[in-house]
Amino acid sequence: MWNRSGMDTVTLLLHPVRLRIVHAMSGGRARTVGDLCEDLADVPRTTVYRHVGLLAEAGVLEVVGEQRVHGAVERTYRLQRARPLIDREMAASMSLEDHRKAFTTALGVLLSEFNAYLDREEADPFADSVGYTQSTYWLTPDELAGLIKQVQAAMLAYRGNGPAEGRRPYLLSPILFPTGGPTTEGHA
Repeated sequence: MWNRSGMDTVTLLLHPVRLRIVHAMSGGRARTVGDLCEDLADVPRTTVYRHVGLLAEAGVLEVVGEQRVHGAVERTYRLQRARPLIDREMAASMSLEDHRKAFTTALGVLLSEFNAYLDREEADPFADSVGYTQSTYWLTPDELAGLIKQVQAAMLAYRGNGPAEGRRPYLLSPILFPTGGPTTEGHA
């Protein structure tokens, strides 16, 4: 799938800095590049500007305000409602190499975001309920479908929440894939 910039959506969104910008813009927040630079303090300012420009050109971000600051125009951006996402149909058409790149990018973003969190003066993993665990589940296809349905329902119940008093953004990144372990078929 191609967007207004002529770049395919997978390539556009599966870049660590662009994906972090999309995360930082979540919840319908309107942000300037200066705001984003504060959130992505580990990314050079020029890099943030370049990737915001690409996302705006592609129609992922829209300009919702402009003001003069020290003789320059400062733009305020927001995610487009109809921004291109890697949906189920698009994921089905991705190559194995696209999936490898997507997974690597997701892990890179998780690591960058977690390090940025830990670098904050007020970081308190215990108080913030930070969690990371891995578990193996032995599931039949029906059990797998039931688990996915329950996890999706739990996530969708809160996905529409926007910024509000007392709320802060949390990055939730469930990862599920078969490990290639043996099945119990034919075993006693």
